[in-house]
Parts: sequence; structure tokens; C-alpha cells
Amino acid sequence: MTASETEEQVRRPVRPAGAEPVEHVAAEVDRLCWTGILLGLAFTMANVQQFAANGAVVWSLPWWSAWLLDPMVSLVLLAILRAEQVTARYRVRTGGWVRAAKWFTLAATYVMNTWQAFTACSPALVVLHSVPPLVVFVAAEAVTDLRDKLGQAITAAFMNTADTAVPADTAVPAPAVPDPAVDTSARSGGRTSFAQYLAVAQAAWTPDVVITPAWVREATGCSRGLSSRLARTLAASMAEPNGGAGR
Repeated sequence: MTASETEEQVRRPVRPAGAEPVEHVAAEVDRLCWTGILLGLAFTMANVQQFAANGAVVWSLPWWSAWLLDPMVSLVLLAILRAEQVTARYRVRTGGWVRAAKWFTLAATYVMNTWQAFTACSPALVVLHSVPPLVVFVAAEAVTDLRDKLGQAITAAFMNTADTAVPADTAVPAPAVPDPAVDTSARSGGRTSFAQYLAVAQAAWTPDVVITPAWVREATGCSRGLSSRLARTLAASMAEPNGGAGR
């Protein structure tokens, strides 16, 4: 084992308990919610097409045009939901037009999907065609809040262990064993400092990124042991009022 490997093992801080499971749960919840929303919108697309076609001959121009109505509404709805995930996470209030557009697209999808069921006076059809758009409506409201809370849980998992984790700069001097495989003359700037890693992470961070050690390692190329400390420091700096002012 080389001196650099020995030093990295000694410098590695205690991994915050439960942090990685929260990251995995957050990613899984996000995928499941969006899959359910997309499946619900796909189900309503067929019903809206029948509503818009209104008995038009199959493969005719009105029949084809009817397929455009539901995607037109659904794409606007998906764009609003995706934007709300970011704005809600950083406590940015959206205008009234954004809220009105979301409710209008949801209401339009519901009305077009259930119109024929109501005119047929069939309670079974009303229930059948009401469930998918209502699931989309409820999931649309829940997914933004879930993403926000899970992001806070990830940050809390690291903040709560800041006092008990071994600081990354507390290191036992490594044995002075020369490493012939490392050419020190090739190091133009010497060892990368913590401040340099932090500056790289701040430059790479965007508002839609959840700050985790895995993301910090990917953005900066730092070691696994240093990434936890960098994630805590970066999350704390971005939480300050002027944390992203320099971007």
C-alpha cells in the first residue's frame, strides 16, 4: 500500500448513517410518481381522442387530428409540473398564471375524459374514466412536495452527523514512504485544496441538483472521504440568502 492510499484511508470521515438509503428512496419515489403520471395521461389520451373524433371515420383527417388534442394539453401540464419541482424546492413563488394553467389543463383533461360517461348516465363509466385523471391530479400536487421533503431529508442526513463525523482535515501523519510510481514533478499545482474543490462544486451546481456526496464526487473528482464534507459545506453555503448570488 502506498503512502497516498494510506493517507486517504486515514482521512476518510465517518459515513452519515442512512444518507444513501434516503437518496435511493428519493430517486425511486420520483421515478414511480412520474411513471404513474405518464401512464394516467396515456390512458386519458385514448378517451380524449374518442371525444374529439366524435365518430369520425377511422384514418380520416379529423380522426388523426383528434389525437393531437390530449398531447397538447398534457405537454403543457408536464412542463408546469417539472418547473414547480425546482421552484418549490427553493421556495420561489410562481405567478397566478402558472397555477391557473395547471388547474385548467387538469380540469380540461378530466372533462374531456369523462364527458361521454356523464352523457351516457353510467356511474360505472364515470368512475372508470374519473380515476386516471384524478390520480394524475393528486400525483401532480404530491410529487412536488415529496421531492422537496426528500431533498431536505438528504441534506438533514448529512447535517445531523456533522458534529459526530471525523473531520476530513483531521489526519494522522502517514508514513513517509516514497512512492516511486508517482512523479511529483508532474504536479503543476500540488495537492488540490479543499477550497479549490469547493469552488469547482459551486461552479458546477445548478438549482435542480440535489447536493449529495455522489454528485460532488462526479462534479469535482474528489475522493469519497472528502465528498461528504464538501457536500455538507456546499449545502450550507447554498442555503444562505446569498449562497447562489455569484452564479
